[in-house]
Amino acid sequence: MGFWSDKNVCVTGGAGFLGRVVCDRLRERGAEEVFVPRSRDFDLTRAEAAKRLFDKAKPDVVIHLAAEVGGIGANRKRPGRFFYANMAMGVHLIEEARIRGVDKFVQVGSVCGYPKHCPVPFCEEDLWNGYPEETNAPYGVTKRALSVMLDAYRAEYDFNGVYLLPVNMYGPGDNFDLETSHVIPALIRKLHEAARGGGGSVTCWGTGNATREFLYVDDAADAIIKASEVHNDPAPINLGTGAEIKVSDLVARIAQLVGFDGKVIWDTSYPDGQPRRRLDTTKAKTLLDWQAKVDLDEGLRRTIEWFRGEHA
Repeated sequence: MGFWSDKNVCVTGGAGFLGRVVCDRLRERGAEEVFVPRSRDFDLTRAEAAKRLFDKAKPDVVIHLAAEVGGIGANRKRPGRFFYANMAMGVHLIEEARIRGVDKFVQVGSVCGYPKHCPVPFCEEDLWNGYPEETNAPYGVTKRALSVMLDAYRAEYDFNGVYLLPVNMYGPGDNFDLETSHVIPALIRKLHEAARGGGGSVTCWGTGNATREFLYVDDAADAIIKASEVHNDPAPINLGTGAEIKVSDLVARIAQLVGFDGKVIWDTSYPDGQPRRRLDTTKAKTLLDWQAKVDLDEGLRRTIEWFRGEHA
């Protein structure tokens, strides 16, 4: 608890889905000064905005969660913007943190950085052994590159950076916009609305044969806080449950929970994305003494309950 009591903390993306939970956890653990920059005030894709942020927040610890991101559709529509925005934000913030002598910089990466045909389970050492899946490669490459930047800054400047690699996150407060959301919130919304409207069918992208691993947002936040407190190395650490599920099975599970009993149509003109995703979480258990607590069934129930309450 005492780790945070005398520190100024800056959480970029702190008003977002994951960031709100991280900020709540920080305050619970004694952090009195938590600064959350808003994009309308600080366009962190610009170096001058990063400088103004550090002038105002004077952070001892930076937790960089801010990102421009979406599902397969959003990545296909905006690959250039996703590359530029995510690379620029990370580069400006890490460099400014180095200049200001920040005690610790925590960079949250993405499972999208792993190679398309990475051996399963994904081990951190395989991060650079191939090109990412094409539909989200521009975004994934930027997240990879920031891990290299942190490693280089440790070697040259003794900069204290930490790099975390979570799988797809979900939970209450997620983005349920069908144009930009990820798989779980998109499926919850589609199937819930079809069940309420008496729709006879729902169309889903791909074949349904790809697998994914999902991490409940509260578990992800706990891991980020723990890493901020105890870890001091830029080598990537996977954050996940270590369990994968076929997308078709995920659809069936959500359909049962929301009461949809119609037909699911698979539109194979859309890509599956990466064929499989499952992480090796050994390092997180060993180095952080952390492992996920909320299983997928419980997490889905909580998320659907929240969604129904918000969209009644």
